[in-house]
Amino acid sequence: MTDLITIPKPMAEKPPESKSKYWRYFRYFMFGLITNAAIWGAAFVYLKVVPSTYISSWALILPGAGAGVNVNLPEIGQATSSTSSPFGSTTMDPRANYQFIATDESVLSNAAASLNISLKELDKPKVKLVDNTSILQFEVKASSPMDAQRRSQAIYTAIQNKLDRLRLEDIAKREQASQGTLKSAQEKLQAAQKRLSAYKASSGLSSNDQIKDLTSTIEQLRKQKAESFANVQQTTDRLAQLSFDLDLTVPDAANAFLLQADRLFQQNMKDYSEASAAIVVFKSKWGNNHPLVVKEIAKQQTAGKAVLDRARNLLGRKVSQATLDRLSIKGETGSGRESLLRDLVTVQSEQKGTVAHNRAIAGQIVNLETRLKSLVQKQTTLDSLQRQVQIAEAVFASTLTKLDLGKSDMFTSYPIAQLLTEPSLPEEASSPKPLYAYLGAGIGSLLITTGLILLWWRNEKSIYVKSQMADISKSSASYTLNQ
Repeated sequence: MTDLITIPKPMAEKPPESKSKYWRYFRYFMFGLITNAAIWGAAFVYLKVVPSTYISSWALILPGAGAGVNVNLPEIGQATSSTSSPFGSTTMDPRANYQFIATDESVLSNAAASLNISLKELDKPKVKLVDNTSILQFEVKASSPMDAQRRSQAIYTAIQNKLDRLRLEDIAKREQASQGTLKSAQEKLQAAQKRLSAYKASSGLSSNDQIKDLTSTIEQLRKQKAESFANVQQTTDRLAQLSFDLDLTVPDAANAFLLQADRLFQQNMKDYSEASAAIVVFKSKWGNNHPLVVKEIAKQQTAGKAVLDRARNLLGRKVSQATLDRLSIKGETGSGRESLLRDLVTVQSEQKGTVAHNRAIAGQIVNLETRLKSLVQKQTTLDSLQRQVQIAEAVFASTLTKLDLGKSDMFTSYPIAQLLTEPSLPEEASSPKPLYAYLGAGIGSLLITTGLILLWWRNEKSIYVKSQMADISKSSASYTLNQ
């Protein structure tokens, strides 16, 4: 059997291995150099070309609680005005409304006009709603720190001006709607007052105080009548008591006058009284058997006998000491008869006067009670008219007060927005950030370099494998030829 001889095909000439390898290294190196140069060049161009931007930040806060006003109107009623919390609704957040207002074109146009710049030059502020708070955070960009702060202040002023205009418009519309109600309440009040005035003029009853005063007058007259009747009883009793105490009749009064007018009788009575007084004094000092006591007793007996004798001579009848005591009017000055008659006449006159006064008071009471009955019948109508006036006054006053309170409360529809933090003056530019640019370029360079290295390693490995496979094929062919 003839051996088969395999003649290998002639292979094409290859460039030297070192030259090919150098060429591959050079290609990867140049590609990596160009790519990194492009990345770092772009970073430097970005930092050089892009203008610096500064951000001024500030914040607004909205109140979380409502306010209330309660006004009491004496004898009329009360008016209540309350402002509910702007955050009481679960479907509407007033911060979203304020966010829309802050970015509204009209507000930004006013802010730009105050800065003497165009609306295009003034970027819209960035507004952030802080969760679970009533705070709105604002960020305003500009090319310089002072410009950023001025723009923030201009935007804040424009927002406040816009809110003030909206509040005034809201108050004007609410006031316009309330004018009809106020006018109607005023007309009803005037009509009720006219009816009341007309009834007062025709009935003669102007107020319930008249009835109170009339009732009080009647009660006072009844009290006076009772007092007058008591005076009548008192004077009558006084006359009776005077007659009973003096036990005097007309003849007795004449006898008493005769005794009181006689000087000798009065002198004897004086001696008798002085002796009696001296006996009392001396007995208290020395006893009954003292000579002075005995002397005064004798003097008393002599004076008493003289008194009885003189009275018997004057009256023409026998008189006892008890009768003399009854006819004696002690403690009176002047004529006893005149004094006695004056007292009797005075008491009788007082009695007649009190009786007449009592009758006059009784007549006045009857007249006033008749008038009182007439006024009481008219009081019901007067009370009804007064209640109508009070109700009309309460409605009118409440409407007017609510209207005034509504004017004073400008924050019902648009709650007050307070500046929580002033617009800041930025110290550093927010963009471009050199650190971020360098960091990005570095990361890009690292990724590109790493990718080229991996690609180079893969190609080298592929070339190595191909060379190994060629060597193996070559060795196999040589072995077959030798066989």
